[in-house]
Amino acid sequence: MSTLPNTSQTPAGTKRGPAENFNGTAWVTMLAAANPTDCTVGDVTFEPGARNNWHSHPAGQLLVVTAGLGYYQEKGQPARQLRAGDAVSIAPGVVHWHGAAPDSLFTHLAINPNVSQGVADWLEPVTDEEYRAAQA
Repeated sequence: MSTLPNTSQTPAGTKRGPAENFNGTAWVTMLAAANPTDCTVGDVTFEPGARNNWHSHPAGQLLVVTAGLGYYQEKGQPARQLRAGDAVSIAPGVVHWHGAAPDSLFTHLAINPNVSQGVADWLEPVTDEEYRAAQA
């Protein structure tokens, strides 16, 4: 049996991140949806300048950067620049955001453990001032 390769520009199952949670365009491909391990894995690509809103995760989150240049910031802390190969372990309940640099795509795996506790609590958008400060 043979299968035809997926020749589209985006993998099958890729969806645009919801506008109410993102400033700019981000694409999400679920690699492992809800399953018996109670863990999900998503491949998230932010277009240049895109970022998600401030949010937290009831059971924490792991980010593994696979391509591009981006930022990660916890509320009240300076932003960190992230590149391919970087990983971030986010403790439960920590308010944060992540997204792409202004001139680069940014892709990471988002690993969410214990999703039966909830996946994310979405908050307000990251302001343009907060985003510009991350670039300093």
